[in-house]
Amino acid sequence: MLPGVGVFGTGQTVRALVPLLQKEGFPVQAVWGRTQEEAESLASELDIPFSTNKTDDVLLHPEVHLVCILTPPPHTRQIAVKALGIGKNVISEQAATLTDACKMVTAARYYPQLMSIMGNSLRFLPAFVQMKRLLGEGYCGNLQVCEARVYGGSLLSQSYGWAWEELMGGGGLHTVGSCIIDLLSHLTGRRAVRVHGMLRTFVRQGGPAGGIRSVTADDYACFQLLMNGGVVCSVTLNFNLPGTDVHEIMLVGSSGRLVARGTELYGQRASMQVEERLLSDGGEAVGPSVRGLNGMVTQLRLSFQAQEDRRSWVRHPVSMAASFEDGLYVQTVVDAIKRSNRTGEWESVEVKIQDVDSNHNHRTLPN
Repeated sequence: MLPGVGVFGTGQTVRALVPLLQKEGFPVQAVWGRTQEEAESLASELDIPFSTNKTDDVLLHPEVHLVCILTPPPHTRQIAVKALGIGKNVISEQAATLTDACKMVTAARYYPQLMSIMGNSLRFLPAFVQMKRLLGEGYCGNLQVCEARVYGGSLLSQSYGWAWEELMGGGGLHTVGSCIIDLLSHLTGRRAVRVHGMLRTFVRQGGPAGGIRSVTADDYACFQLLMNGGVVCSVTLNFNLPGTDVHEIMLVGSSGRLVARGTELYGQRASMQVEERLLSDGGEAVGPSVRGLNGMVTQLRLSFQAQEDRRSWVRHPVSMAASFEDGLYVQTVVDAIKRSNRTGEWESVEVKIQDVDSNHNHRTLPN
């Protein structure tokens, strides 16, 4: 018995996720949109029986036991904390701020029996699953350097919205960089201790007539992470390249390297003359995030399917998912990169969880 799903959001990820959930047998019962019209339009398009622009209507829906939050970042924390508080399992995107991420961790710790995972689907992409396994088996020897490149067209929406505003969680660092920071930590089993970064906004104005609203969200980010154990990570994100779609992660060690390009995996040991293809994309023309979503939804089904109660789940199938604690770490790194961009200095990464919600009836929990 798979749980009924309530989905928050009407963007491209929702359009990819809902059919995958339905294909795996999850009944998608409700969808929330910013406006009633947006919600109704998506519900009609994806065959979802209930639509609304009121969050409580989804959270209190009697057939919804699993909540997927793919809203603009400023809404994320409020929905996630409330959902956990009324006994719903939660899959969430990154929150907008460090304070929000702290509140989400506090709620997740208070309700440990409920699922509370981040929606970074890259962890479930077969290329990265195999990359992590091969790294652990010693394919690269001692890991030394990680490099990541993501290039693409503009992340700005056609009309003014949260994606234009850095303080609302817009920009390449927050929306794409967060997933890369999390992925690098997942692949290597290490966390950043110090960071250095530079952010730029090259497209500073936007709007149908040009120059109507100013843009504060970054469209270029270049940053370095010094991980515990001395591993160095270098990441470049550039969203000023329309028509390109580059997504490459390379791990270099003392005796070899592994490279994920899009959804394919390549490797070359020091003893080899040319690199070998270790995993092909199978001819499917889908990007890494959507392909990863496919793997994530399959693991979700395995987590819930053997349970008699629709709300119950087992941890093992989704053990590779990012936790809310991982989300807090990522937000801490993002904030440190922003700080470095302002100061021009290397900044330290210190993950702290404080009792930031005085209205909540729980206190600070030990780290």
